[in-house]
Amino acid sequence: MFNKSLYNIPYHEEDISTYNFLVTGGAGFIGSNLVEYLLKFGARHVRVLDNLSNGYFDNLKDYIGLSNFEFIEGDIRDIEVCKRVVRDIDFISHQAALGSVPRSIQNPLLTNDVNISGFLNMLYAAKESTSVKRFIYAASSSTYGDHPDLPKVENRIGRPLSPYAVTKYVNELYADVFSKTFGIETIGLRYFNVFGPRQNPNNPYAAVIPLFVKAVQNNEQANIFGDGKQTRDFTFVENVIQSNVLSFFANDNKAINEVYNIAYGENISLNQLWELINEIAGKKILPIHLPKRVGDVLNSLADISKAKKLINYNPRFTVRQGLTILMEDKKN
Repeated sequence: MFNKSLYNIPYHEEDISTYNFLVTGGAGFIGSNLVEYLLKFGARHVRVLDNLSNGYFDNLKDYIGLSNFEFIEGDIRDIEVCKRVVRDIDFISHQAALGSVPRSIQNPLLTNDVNISGFLNMLYAAKESTSVKRFIYAASSSTYGDHPDLPKVENRIGRPLSPYAVTKYVNELYADVFSKTFGIETIGLRYFNVFGPRQNPNNPYAAVIPLFVKAVQNNEQANIFGDGKQTRDFTFVENVIQSNVLSFFANDNKAINEVYNIAYGENISLNQLWELINEIAGKKILPIHLPKRVGDVLNSLADISKAKKLINYNPRFTVRQGLTILMEDKKN
């Protein structure tokens, strides 16, 4: 039922058997990993809301029938659904969103509808709830936009380079306003290029690592957009789950109503990434270079000192370690 390579140590000290959790987008890649952690460590109740437009029921099928698990198929763009799913919930992890820069460029209206209107619905439902203690949400490194500084520091951002980036920045603005106006506790987690098990390489907007891994395992060449020298701070999914769990229970008042970079704190070029995946697989396949894509950020590297200081974030998995786990998982 649970992946033996993941979540073998707890990131919480509290007894989570006394708390109810809601994970929106819980059938997706990151959401379903968080669900696994919460169930593995005995949460009292884990409720998932997902409309399955971007998530997959297969990610949750092993948990159907567990007394402390509940799946609700519904859409965050429906305010009545949002109000219903927060009932009796202590902690919300809002992972539901339409990701992908290219998709947002192709369909900015849908991206706005889901990522801004849907987010506002969930935030409003949390505000109206009498049980919700804290609202954790997935922010994005895309918020840094065209700001040239490396590493990226939370209080220095540039202009967004895509509709997706605009929506994720607006999420932060709404969370800040709701915190100051209504007193709701929020924490935003700016994810940097997350990868790991359950990330679907067959999605038309799949991220680069699942595509690279699939190509190598099929003895195929991978597509690299541009010269491949662009860098990313790739982040293994267990590091991200750690940040969510720590955010649920952070008890330093200075930690609340803040936004944090969630990454490993090192970057690697796409060319180096392709070579590393080949090395782990014991292969030497050359990539195909294609024209660079509109809206892509050139370089990315996170300063994670704020998260380390205020929520005790301590990422355990390097890119190599995460890739090794992922590629072993793909064999099984």
